Amino acid sequence: MNEMVSYEQIEGKIYFIRGKKVMLDRDLAVLYGVETKVLNQAVKRNIERFPDDFMFILNEVEAKCSRSQFVTLNDRSEKGVKRGSNIKYLPIAFTEQGVAMLSGVLKSPRAIAVNIQIFRTFTKLREIIQENDHLQRKLELLEKDYDEKFKIVFDAIHRSLDSDEKPVTEIGFKS
Repeated sequence: MNEMVSYEQIEGKIYFIRGKKVMLDRDLAVLYGVETKVLNQAVKRNIERFPDDFMFILNEVEAKCSRSQFVTLNDRSEKGVKRGSNIKYLPIAFTEQGVAMLSGVLKSPRAIAVNIQIFRTFTKLREIIQENDHLQRKLELLEKDYDEKFKIVFDAIHRSLDSDEKPVTEIGFKS
């Protein structure tokens, strides 16, 4: 099966909000090939599948802080509202478990294929994070080891600079 959605496309749509990796309803709708409204209606019809740790609605501050990343209203210049100046509905953020639950709600072949790719992406990100943690620990051990070795050298230098020994007087004939 050809990958219809790349790892990079999905990775760019995973955000870190409230200490969790999430994907927004609008981004998921685009990936699944449905309107955001359709996705959210499917969620509302099956709300018992989506507890608070599976999805949450962003507050106005979160939405405004990242407005460039989120969907805003279409051009409504006829009503005096400039495009991007208002958000009609606050975005819904889905955790990895919430995305998994979407697979049971949206059953199209495209939704299934996209969900598989999303889970592969979440797994790859987890592996990258674990690898970074491992490298960070190795680096800290190296720093500690070298800090101890350099400490010995610096201590010796400080001792020689701080010594209270009197300078040695030269012996010999001076003219």
